Amino acid sequence: MNRYGMFPAAIIAPIAAVAMVAVVSPAHAQASASPDKLVQSAVEGVITKIKTDPETRAGDLAKITAVVQRDFLPYTDFGRTTRLAVGNAWKQATPEQQKQLQEQFTALLVRSYAISLSQLREQSPKFTYKPARSGNNANDAVVATRVLNNGDEMLIDYRLQKGADGWKIYDINMMGAWLIEVYRKQFADIVARDGVDGLIKYLTSHNSR
Repeated sequence: MNRYGMFPAAIIAPIAAVAMVAVVSPAHAQASASPDKLVQSAVEGVITKIKTDPETRAGDLAKITAVVQRDFLPYTDFGRTTRLAVGNAWKQATPEQQKQLQEQFTALLVRSYAISLSQLREQSPKFTYKPARSGNNANDAVVATRVLNNGDEMLIDYRLQKGADGWKIYDINMMGAWLIEVYRKQFADIVARDGVDGLIKYLTSHNSR
């Protein structure tokens, strides 16, 4: 799988597990949980949900996608993710182009999460967490996790931003590569070659497959 067009499954599975909360309401979790506790609650919630829901456990991709849309998106700020990934071209885009960029990039991420969750349903990853550390400022935090899955170890960092409605995940670091940086380079190449409309067309094409 092209690591730029979609997230690799090895990254998405633990990310999706971290990001999705099924045991508490989104409003309560976002407003009250610290970044590391939010991550921990999310891991336990999503693993339980996948293994106990007959349809998601059976691999129904439409049902898994619905779970991602309902339970994952409230814990992310994909608007921020999109703006940072698009970079300087975001300011060049018209409001309508910005709307399409965010819609298409969000759709791509949701689709990637759903596919990876379908692969995760038969696995039993184990997670450990470190206390959140300060990021770029007081309202930015990084939560480091250690994932053990079938004898393999992954170290993954999650970057969160605190807003009026609490902490939200907007970037992930795996194997030394921050997700936004990976996409920013690819998006910049596309914009330089084909403009903002070319980037929208690229994302739309991936989502139609």
